[in-house]
Amino acid sequence: MTSETILVPDLGGADTVDVIELCVAVGDTVALEQSLIVLESDKATMDVPSPQAGQVKKLLVKEGDKVSEGSPILEIEKTADETDSAEESAASRERDDAPQPEDKDETPESAEEEDSESEAAEKPDNQAEPSEAKSPAVEEDVLVPDIGGTDAVEVIEVMADSGDQLAEGDGILVVETDKASMELPAPFAGELISVAVKVGDKIATGDKIARMKIMPDSDQPGTTDKTAEPDKKTGADSASSPSEKKVGSESDSSETDISSSGKKPDVAEAPVASEEPSKPDAASTIEDVAAAEVYAGPASRALARELGVDLRKVSGSGPRNRILKEDLHEYVKNAVAKSENAAVSGATGAGIPPIPTVDFARFGEIEMVPLQKIHKLTAANMQRSWLNVPHVTQFDEADITELEAFRHALKAEAEKRNSRLTLLPFLLKACGHALAVNTSFNRSLASDGEHFVEKKYIHIGVAVDTPRGLVVPVIRDVDRKGLWELTDEVNEMAVKAREGKLSAAEMQGGCFTISSLGAIGGNGFTPIVNAPEAAILGVSKSQIKPVWDGAEFQPKLMLPLSVSYDHRIVNGADCGRFFTCLVDVIADIRRLLL
Repeated sequence: MTSETILVPDLGGADTVDVIELCVAVGDTVALEQSLIVLESDKATMDVPSPQAGQVKKLLVKEGDKVSEGSPILEIEKTADETDSAEESAASRERDDAPQPEDKDETPESAEEEDSESEAAEKPDNQAEPSEAKSPAVEEDVLVPDIGGTDAVEVIEVMADSGDQLAEGDGILVVETDKASMELPAPFAGELISVAVKVGDKIATGDKIARMKIMPDSDQPGTTDKTAEPDKKTGADSASSPSEKKVGSESDSSETDISSSGKKPDVAEAPVASEEPSKPDAASTIEDVAAAEVYAGPASRALARELGVDLRKVSGSGPRNRILKEDLHEYVKNAVAKSENAAVSGATGAGIPPIPTVDFARFGEIEMVPLQKIHKLTAANMQRSWLNVPHVTQFDEADITELEAFRHALKAEAEKRNSRLTLLPFLLKACGHALAVNTSFNRSLASDGEHFVEKKYIHIGVAVDTPRGLVVPVIRDVDRKGLWELTDEVNEMAVKAREGKLSAAEMQGGCFTISSLGAIGGNGFTPIVNAPEAAILGVSKSQIKPVWDGAEFQPKLMLPLSVSYDHRIVNGADCGRFFTCLVDVIADIRRLLL
């Protein structure tokens, strides 16, 4: 193996620039064209791509350093295969560049033909090289990836055993965070040699969880397209040849790094790549526009989107208060700690006297049962909503006599589809229609207190009671889905909720929530709004009641409903109109066609 020092490329006339972000660390395996560092001049930022694949052995700069063209950045250790390919490529270029006196009178057309014949003769050798120098299987540790700054998570399931053959992305473990469970996948394909943890263990980012044997034919960074690299480099050094120009014109125009095309990066082009992801479009909210003005690089913005972090709330620790990835992890870590503390600290911070501590053991035998994480979070969320949202609850009843008859008529068809049709999909469709008609219910109050955030989508959460506590998976785009599609999705979400396999993303983004106690009983209840949503629908147990039809009493199956809403967003008259629309649609589902 050989090491090569990577230098700062041509800066387009700039004397010195600042290193504002390191995209790799010592020991990282980098692929061709992968970003190494981010530089910033007076006018723009630019990524410096890796001219080759290999392993980072040493970093020669740090964030905040000033560098210029030719300054060393880092050292990369190339693998043996890549070194051999580079040497063969260099030898090939020397043979091509050697003077040929006897061909002085040769025409350009004949020279081009000879070049083509030479390339065709060399190509089979290059293509055969990987199979002749096939690397042996290697063993590598599998570490816990970045889990968003959480200190530690609990292993709740081991999905694979020693000796299993895993594809890239196959699950190894299932862990539980404060809000959800997630799978830890295999980062590469190969054989699982051992699992280093067991159910109940606590693990954190960087901990070893398994060891795998990587087979030589599995996809690894830097091992693909080895046969194409010598041709790329040869083409870069002999760009004046007509045949090479033709090849270059057919290649991807985005391949502009120094090693693959010989083309020097233009500083003026850098802002397009770095600023485009954060450029707000016409439909962006006020928050999106403000976030776009925060001083952060593309990598930090991408991580913020993945973690769901508002960049405006993060304090940067980089040069000129630039937000770094470490700042985002620290922000998430602190936010999680505050959320956990809120459940324990009670309501004293809101100016409400705390409940006195009572020694219950004085009155009889007791048992201290520890709260699960999901119970702590539910308690904190309910308390926060109750203290911050001025609740109002209104009640009504819906005639579901014809709806139930229609549902029972579809029972045979549901069995053929291997599905179970309940009342909930009908309620989802009815609520989706009512939300579309009464847009005040599809709003949230912006954090600045000066705007309503009116949503142009309809996602509805469904409260599910599980052995581990209350969870609310979100059914997306309810207004665009049919009855059977909603039925399948509701059943799937319910199973995942009870098995504790809902992801955090599947419990976010709701506009409205349905909480149904109809299968348990009760005439009515006052559900707590799932802030920052505007309202929640409570569904109780249906009963046969006499209903006057103008001439006589008729037995009707009536469904008790209650709607709790945020009185800062919704007024009583708005709820009256919402309820009228909802009850009418439930009583006659054909109104959805109007």
